[in-house]
Amino acid sequence: MSESTGPEPILDLAFGFWASQALLSAVELGVFRALSGGPLGFAELQEATGIKRGARDLFDVLVASDMLDRGEDGRYALTGLTSLYLDETKPDTYLGGLLEMANRRLYPFWGHLSDALRTGKPQNETRHGGDFFPTLYADPDRLRGFLRSMTGRSMGAIRALVDAFPWKDYRSVADIGCAQGTLLAHLVKRHPHLTATGFDLPAVRVPFEEHAKELGVPLGFVGGDFLAEPLPRTEVLVFGHILHDWDLDRKRELIAKAYAALPSGGAMIVYEALIDDERRTHAYGMLMSLNMAVETEGGFDFTGADCEGWLRDAGFVDTYVQTLTGHEGMVVGFKRT
Repeated sequence: MSESTGPEPILDLAFGFWASQALLSAVELGVFRALSGGPLGFAELQEATGIKRGARDLFDVLVASDMLDRGEDGRYALTGLTSLYLDETKPDTYLGGLLEMANRRLYPFWGHLSDALRTGKPQNETRHGGDFFPTLYADPDRLRGFLRSMTGRSMGAIRALVDAFPWKDYRSVADIGCAQGTLLAHLVKRHPHLTATGFDLPAVRVPFEEHAKELGVPLGFVGGDFLAEPLPRTEVLVFGHILHDWDLDRKRELIAKAYAALPSGGAMIVYEALIDDERRTHAYGMLMSLNMAVETEGGFDFTGADCEGWLRDAGFVDTYVQTLTGHEGMVVGFKRT
């Protein structure tokens, strides 16, 4: 049997959870934390993480996966990528919170993907009843963990978005469903003329303000339910990983609310893991949409063309789609009346 007809692509996909769980366990066990201070030998790293069995296999599969370096002296070190995104001492870029959430929440929930597809019902904390956001937000510790994970999921888009839009032409911005406010913090650091406001459920205020203080930036916060209350009056409204939580009717409702809140000349920015228009290549975006089947009642991800159409139907003009990172893209529309 030739290599081209071997089963490796099937096996690699079917057992992809091996590699993902190795990375998630490494985060949980503090491998990257232990290396944040510099390279360590095998015995030092094993002692620092408390791993009793399989330590060499774990460390070396991370090397093989380009998550760690191993020098000629045998010492392990963070790579440029993991130094930037998995070093807890760098709160501006750390996305370990997202991986912790994936390990503790999403990994077990995805074991019920077939049930989600078969029944149409979410398979998360609300599997046996209840409403997801009130359930999650009622526990301060779980809320903080969730907000950190949302920051991590958005980190690539956040770093790109600060330069991907003509912020110099605007004076104010509000982030709808702002989580910890990291996008706003990055925007204000790069564009200090901006007045930045986070809009989220009232329970988010304390962790939002704590994070703003940690990052040393002045940010405003408005507590409210964007499904039930008017949106802040501001020149730019950002919806990051928000629209995909909802069914089509709710998506259109939120876009219409954004249009109503914006002044003439204002802009709406939607960033998501946009699916490619032909729905053939961007597997991550389609997997994210499957995650919405696991997590929500009616949410789904979408193509840039889909979103442009919804924005135009609401009255936005001059819409366009732009890639932010390999996984993330934004859709922008302007209000001209």
